[in-house]
Amino acid sequence: MNVVVLRGTISSEPHERTLPSGVNVLNWDVNCAEVPGSVPVQWDDPPNAALAFGDGDEVVVSGVVRRRFFRAGGITASRTEVLADRAAKPTQKVAVRRLLDSATEHLAD
Repeated sequence: MNVVVLRGTISSEPHERTLPSGVNVLNWDVNCAEVPGSVPVQWDDPPNAALAFGDGDEVVVSGVVRRRFFRAGGITASRTEVLADRAAKPTQKVAVRRLLDSATEHLAD
């Protein structure tokens, strides 16, 4: 089972790009009070509302932990990140409840 929910502050301006495959990707880093450092987050084909997130915003994210491998400078490197499937600002109570309900359903499967 691979389910993650994190809450924290976006610590870098979200960066949107389009992969050669045509997939739109949104990347940002989240600082959580309980963990030193930041957690990289990637959201593939995010809804347009996700583009409203910005540096300094509080956010709740659900998804999975993923380690991906890639070639950089002639060597194989890896990155561990959260692959988001939902995100909301903590003030959006209904959206956060749906996010948590969805994560809980994955745990019960």
